[in-house]
Amino acid sequence: MSELTPEILLHGYSIGIFPMAEHRDDPEIFWVDPRRRGIMPLIGFHISRSLTRAMRRTSFHHTINRDFGGVVAACADREDTWINEEIAALYGALHRAGLAHSLEVWDGEALVGGVYGVTLGRAFFGESMFSRRDNASKMALAALVDRLRRAGFILFDTQFLTDHLASLGAEEISRADYHAQLDVAKRGSAAFSAPALDSLQDVLQRMTQMS
Repeated sequence: MSELTPEILLHGYSIGIFPMAEHRDDPEIFWVDPRRRGIMPLIGFHISRSLTRAMRRTSFHHTINRDFGGVVAACADREDTWINEEIAALYGALHRAGLAHSLEVWDGEALVGGVYGVTLGRAFFGESMFSRRDNASKMALAALVDRLRRAGFILFDTQFLTDHLASLGAEEISRADYHAQLDVAKRGSAAFSAPALDSLQDVLQRMTQMS
């Protein structure tokens, strides 16, 4: 793939495909269009008893778009990653344009978890997440689902279904079903940063009321 721009990247999302590299040092980027697509239903996020206890007692706090670059770098800081320098730069450009966002989880001033993705209409395309403390990525996802629901999003695309995501309520749908949901979601509008930010305990309360 040559001369990939933020505009081309966003167009890819609009037609249901997304970019990846084989590893961080591979300059080649390719488009992916899975036959089976992972999504996280915005109603039905699974809060386990252990996660409930952890969120009720935690001193962690979360922020929105405080350290987008730090979240992307942390997601790429693993032995096996698809995020190369060009991909990181492209998402940085989308972030500066207000089209890519991060949710960070902090232990004091230490960044311990987070997730980032791209928005288009009422769809959120989750790209990657990381955790440096127990339950930090689960708390980030809970806070993200809560935010997307409150902001009016209707589609949370996780790309693939992993065991970790499945344990939290994610599911797999066909390519055709995904494209049907995407067609509806991209015609609307939602503002990722619209809802007021509050504590993880408040997030937990709302999530448990909805489950």
